[in-house]
Amino acid sequence: MRTIRKIEQSVPNLRPRKKVAAYARVSMESERMHHSLSAQISYYSSLIQKNPEWEYAGVYADYGISGTGIKKRQEFRRMLEDAKAGKIDIILTKSIQRFARNTVDLLRTVRHLKKLGIEVWFEKENIHTMSGDGELMLTILASFAQEESRSISTNVKWGTRKRFAKGIPNGRFRIYGYRWKGDQLVIEPKEAAVIKLIYDNFLNGLSAEATEKQLAERGVKSSNGKHFSNTSIRAILKNITYTGNLLFQKEYVTDPITGKTKINRGELPQYFVENTHEAIIPMEVYQKVQAEQERRRKLGALANWSINTCCFTSKIKCGICGKSYVHYIRKKGKQKQDYWSCGSHKVKGRTCQSRGSIPQKILIQECNKVLGLEEFDEKTFLDRVDKIVVPEQHTMVFHMKNGEEITRHWTSTAKTDWWTPERRKEWGERHKLKSTNPNRKAFNEFTGFIKCGNCGENYTSEQTTYLDGGKERYWRCAGKCGNGSIKDSTMKNLTASVLGMASFDEERMDELLEKAVIKNGEVIFYFKDGHTEARPYKDRKYGCRHSEAYKKYMSELTKLFKSKAPDAKAKIEELKAEWRRENNRWKEQ
Repeated sequence: MRTIRKIEQSVPNLRPRKKVAAYARVSMESERMHHSLSAQISYYSSLIQKNPEWEYAGVYADYGISGTGIKKRQEFRRMLEDAKAGKIDIILTKSIQRFARNTVDLLRTVRHLKKLGIEVWFEKENIHTMSGDGELMLTILASFAQEESRSISTNVKWGTRKRFAKGIPNGRFRIYGYRWKGDQLVIEPKEAAVIKLIYDNFLNGLSAEATEKQLAERGVKSSNGKHFSNTSIRAILKNITYTGNLLFQKEYVTDPITGKTKINRGELPQYFVENTHEAIIPMEVYQKVQAEQERRRKLGALANWSINTCCFTSKIKCGICGKSYVHYIRKKGKQKQDYWSCGSHKVKGRTCQSRGSIPQKILIQECNKVLGLEEFDEKTFLDRVDKIVVPEQHTMVFHMKNGEEITRHWTSTAKTDWWTPERRKEWGERHKLKSTNPNRKAFNEFTGFIKCGNCGENYTSEQTTYLDGGKERYWRCAGKCGNGSIKDSTMKNLTASVLGMASFDEERMDELLEKAVIKNGEVIFYFKDGHTEARPYKDRKYGCRHSEAYKKYMSELTKLFKSKAPDAKAKIEELKAEWRRENNRWKEQ
């Protein structure tokens, strides 16, 4: 018998398509390079979409940005974020140079992508990072690319310096107050008026911060349309371009890979080109400003008339953090004392391990000793002392302008200066008067009155709260010598008794009694007329009186406990239960 079996059509397992993206970059902002970038984007978009095994994940392109670093490449960083999110499986790029010229950045990025399971294809070098020898070849070729970048940078620098030597600027730079008209800088009238105002304000004694406030009130914006900062104002005051001249190579790139720049302080030649454009500021005015800036720099904070300064301002430096010491006034009662302390303590979030402050009195004394003066003279101090460094507490190192260093150690006299005989007497009187006693937190009749007969310390009070809610104030020796305590109520009863009064009277006590001394279970009262009287005392323990019913119940219970009757135990339990049931409140309220 024949058997016929139908074979169902099987659906082949289709491999999931790879999500493929591409990265393109050009480093120069020009029309030709812009077309080059557009061509790269079109090429990769077409290439990815033509491959049936690939899914188009986008093209990331950076325009006019160097490849020596990745911080400024926004599209590159966006691509890495998308890769981390799982949106990309393969990244295509033209060459190693397009991806990164910095070997360290290149390898770090490739290895990071490799851990995520993402492959990078370099078309020109025919390198796939997932292959066995991919990373080795990548390292070698990336080193070549980095050196090529250095070589290109050297050639660019050489060409730039050749242009500088001929008086040709390196492109059309942006400067507030001017606009480019062809190859010529032309004055922008409104902005030029602001430049003149900045220079005039400075020569009239105004700070950059004051000019900043003035421009903000007038609604003047910077060249980028933002707030006109004091930093921009200071840069304008130093820019020689406003004199109608150009100075080339004011700064230079120290490393083409990192792109770090440095101010040219004579390391490389500079090129000064005269009369290249119309001036906003005359050269004489510009030179006056530079001379004034140098003078103010040397004077430091003393140059700012708006700040209350003295000869010590910006002269005292912290030996730990390097910040200048600042002046402050400490008040004690009606007396004011001047001190100098590290300025870092007044800055939020800043910490310094320096300790202590320097009284201005001590500072002047030490300056007189170093300078050999009987009376302090500010001019002599400024002429001879460059700065004072404080490396540790109670130590000052004087750095003289002749190169000499003098170390001085000082001892604080703040306590002795404050605790004068007059003030000691004043505070003694304050202690005697309960209404002005500085050592008590709240008013009490016996504050400063009760003394310990063992150690001589004052008795202090504290309130005790019992479990049933009852409260009692106790007086105890502040010296904790073990001398007995006394209840506040007991002390009042004894005081009334020794004064021959029915109840306690504070005014009468203050009038007749000097003090009370507690020793060996008795209170000795010292009268102002010279005689003494002693009163023994024994404080009763705190508790509530028993009711008559409870006394009867306890008597019966005791008898049953003492009896040896066989049923005594049962009767005891029966008596307890009856009492709890009928009368559970056994204390008088």
